[in-house]
Amino acid sequence: MKRLSILGATGSIGQNALDIVRMHPDRFQVTALTAAFNIEGLARQIHEFKPEIVAVMDKEGALALSRLLEGNHRPEILFGEQGYIEAASYQNSDLALLAMVGAAGLKPALAAIESKKQVALANKETLVMAGDIVMAKALENGVILMPVDSEHSAIFQCLQGNRPKDVQKLILTASGGPFRQKPLHEFKAISLEEALHHPTWTMGKKITIDSATLMNKGLEVIEAFHLFRVAPEEIEVVVHPESIVHSMVGFKDGTVMAQLGQPDMKGAISYALSFPERLDLRMAFPDFSRLGALTFEKPDMEKFPSLSFAFEACRQKGTLPAVLNAANETAVYAFLEKRIGFQDIFRLISRTMETHTRIDNPDLSSIIEADSWAREKAESLI
Repeated sequence: MKRLSILGATGSIGQNALDIVRMHPDRFQVTALTAAFNIEGLARQIHEFKPEIVAVMDKEGALALSRLLEGNHRPEILFGEQGYIEAASYQNSDLALLAMVGAAGLKPALAAIESKKQVALANKETLVMAGDIVMAKALENGVILMPVDSEHSAIFQCLQGNRPKDVQKLILTASGGPFRQKPLHEFKAISLEEALHHPTWTMGKKITIDSATLMNKGLEVIEAFHLFRVAPEEIEVVVHPESIVHSMVGFKDGTVMAQLGQPDMKGAISYALSFPERLDLRMAFPDFSRLGALTFEKPDMEKFPSLSFAFEACRQKGTLPAVLNAANETAVYAFLEKRIGFQDIFRLISRTMETHTRIDNPDLSSIIEADSWAREKAESLI
C-alpha cells in the first residue's frame, strides 16, 4: 500500500490521480490533500478519501472548510505556504504528487525531496525556476523525480533500458493548441473564450492558455533540460496535432523511439505513481486504422515567440528562467481577467526579460527575489 500526498487535488492532475486511486484501492491510500480555492471540491474529496491532513491557501479557506466538514471526517486543516510544505513532507506519506500550479510549488517540492519522499512532479515551474538547485537536492537525497507531464513521462519511458550517453536528441511533441492554423494577423482579435477552447486536452485555465501560446511547451523545454541533462540544442519541438505520439528520443545510431497512447493524463500519472510497474487502467489503444495518418510540423516561432523566449532562458540560465516564468504567470492571469489581449502576453514576457539583469548561479533567495521582481515589472508594464 503506497501512501500519497496529493498537492493540487482539485485540479485536473489531482482529480485524475484520485480516479486512479479509486480504480486501485488496494494499491494506494490518500493521507494528505491540498487545494487552493476549491474548498467545496476538497470537502467532497475529504469525505471520500479521508486524508489525515489537508492544506488550503489561507485562513479564510481553512475556516470555510472546517464549517463544511462539521459532522463528517475531520482531518487536521493547515493553510498557507507552511501548510503546503507540511503536506508535501508529511511523515505518513510515501509519495508526494506535486500538481500545484505556478511558482507556489517550488518550496513544497524541495520539502518533499529533503524528506526523502518519492516525488511525482507535475509542477513545471519547480524545475523552470530552480532546476539546478532542485536536481542537486534530489541527487543529494537519493530521490528520483518521476515526471508526470505526458511529454517527459514519454521520454522517461523511452530511456528505460538505454544508456544516457547514447542519447542524441529529445523530441517534444506539441498539439499546437487552438490557433495552430490561425493567421498571425488575426491574433489581435483572439478572445479569452477562444483561447480556453483546447482542441485535444482538458486542463485548468492557466495551463490551457499556456498551451494556446505554446509557453507550455517552452516551459517543458527547460524542464527537459534539467530532468534529462541534455544541452538546449539537443531538444527539438515538433507540432503533432493528433497528440498520439507523446514524445520521442533520438539515439546516436539514428534510431528514434516514441511513446504512443491516447491523449489521457492517467497513463503518465499512473506510471509515476506505480513505477516500475504498470497499472491496468482499462484504457483503449489508439485505433491506428481509423487515425489514418500521424502528422508533424515545425512550430511557427513568429506566431508563438514563447518558444524562442524559453530556449533563450534555457541557454542563459541563471535567474532568467525564473523571470520568464513569473512574467508569463502575471501576463496569463491578466489575460484571464481580460485586462490585456492575447498578443500582449508575448510583449510583457519579452520586455520583462529584456530589462532583467541576470544573476548567474543564483541561490534560492536570489531566485525568489527575481521571481518577485519580474511579477512587479510585468504588472507595471500592464
